[in-house]
Amino acid sequence: MFDKFYLNARKPKGVGGKLILARMNKFEHARLAEWGLDHLAQNLNTAEKRMVMDVGCGGGANIERLLTRCPSATVFGLDYSPVSVEKSLKHNKAAVKAERCIVKQGDVTDLPFGDNEFDLITAFETVYFWKPIQTAFSEVFRVLKPGGAFFICNASGAKPWSPDSRSELLDMTVYDKAALKNLLSSAGFKKVDVHTASESGWICAIAIK
Repeated sequence: MFDKFYLNARKPKGVGGKLILARMNKFEHARLAEWGLDHLAQNLNTAEKRMVMDVGCGGGANIERLLTRCPSATVFGLDYSPVSVEKSLKHNKAAVKAERCIVKQGDVTDLPFGDNEFDLITAFETVYFWKPIQTAFSEVFRVLKPGGAFFICNASGAKPWSPDSRSELLDMTVYDKAALKNLLSSAGFKKVDVHTASESGWICAIAIK
């Protein structure tokens, strides 16, 4: 039962997927997301961003946060899980109706957008699952405008990670500070800043195209 439940963290589906998305929206990711977004706001003027996308949007809670922090933006959500797309649309139904929020199903290794479209792209606790990671980061780089920012926010990147049954089951890769910087630089980002919270093990990166 444990295994079946946590498999939905990778690609939510069915009733179990809906339950884990609801749990993530309320409990799992909230404090980490707010910590990361505070770092982002200290480094970027998010209020001026017009085209924003959250990749791996899950249950849509971070879309809601971005709608608040980027009040002039249209915020896109992208997820390869149909259940996540459905949940994100429902969670942000007022913004969808107001045409400020658009959620699509898609894969980060083949983004359904043209070159140089976005001012800001975010990824909360999802790059663990992006494979091949180099292709995914190259796609993010492609659809960002020159000067645009890619923001990554993860748990467990700043302290030792033990490969327990959950990480093995989900085929997760947890990237530390050095690995993230190297991958982002290799993808073409010209400036990469990484912040960590050692007590919690949280990590966030801001990469500029």
